[in-house]
Amino acid sequence: MSTESTLPTYDELPVDPNAPPHTAWGLWGEDDNLGTLNLLTPDKVVKATSLVSRGDVFALNWKLENPNMGMLNRDACTHIIKPIHGDMVFDDVYDGFNTQASSQWDGLRHFCLSTSGQFYNNTSAEEIKDPKNGKIGVHHMARRGIVGRAVLLDFARWAEVNVPDYDAFTRYEITVEELDAVAAHQGVTFEEGDILLLRTGWTARYEVKKAEDTLPVLNAALGELPDSAGLKFSEDTFRWVWNHHFAAIASDNIGVEALPFINPYAGTCHSMFLSGWGMPLGEMFFLEALAEDCAKDGVYQFFFSSAPLNKFGGVASPPNALVIK
Repeated sequence: MSTESTLPTYDELPVDPNAPPHTAWGLWGEDDNLGTLNLLTPDKVVKATSLVSRGDVFALNWKLENPNMGMLNRDACTHIIKPIHGDMVFDDVYDGFNTQASSQWDGLRHFCLSTSGQFYNNTSAEEIKDPKNGKIGVHHMARRGIVGRAVLLDFARWAEVNVPDYDAFTRYEITVEELDAVAAHQGVTFEEGDILLLRTGWTARYEVKKAEDTLPVLNAALGELPDSAGLKFSEDTFRWVWNHHFAAIASDNIGVEALPFINPYAGTCHSMFLSGWGMPLGEMFFLEALAEDCAKDGVYQFFFSSAPLNKFGGVASPPNALVIK
């Protein structure tokens, strides 16, 4: 748990007695649009800059062409190179571009709180569908930026020794005990406002299966999502994540939590993190080069920067994320 925090613990939530259980609605004000990103205060950003020592940059966006699996009707966009005035000038045109088809931030408009049907800070679906209403839109994240200290938990590398039969393409539930074991193995300590990066090995496994031409069918509807390792949906996970007071969580898998959902209408990590707390979730971040470097130098904390798309009322965005060591 983060030390010297003035924030309520998981068991002390909600702060508003009218809010759903264990939510953070109203914690940063009734009109708040940023949720846990409020934890990325200027002093934390300044402190994070001190982690830069080598100047090595790691880009965390995966190839825009991957995974191209049509999950939830998120087909890869068509790239058209448009000539202007003969062949003197060229533009890009992306047809069918879906902000969640590859590396992405799930914004606060993405997934409702299952128990209430409302989104973060009691936002309704009707408000989200109103094109003139920008409440909790991704533009709030974009205009603020996501900058601070990030820490990597390389579960996949730890599992090579401790879970020999582990496969990121199976529905493996990562427990809080395992997260603590990985942190202890790496010598990682957490601070309030950290951006947690979790490597499950999913993108690396995808690349291998794609090269071998052994990819399973990944097209799926909400209730038929493909098997994937990820965080366990449980009260223990909720308590562990909230009490560490992370600003955001990003993983290299397709859903942060283990998929498919047990019952998306009864509750998920997506539901609580996004709509309960206003915590952005990153999916399909490319963590391979960063994890390899961390394994060599033993440094798992670093400066992190992300600039989401500044689209009024947007639901999600490619992360445009960088780590600098």
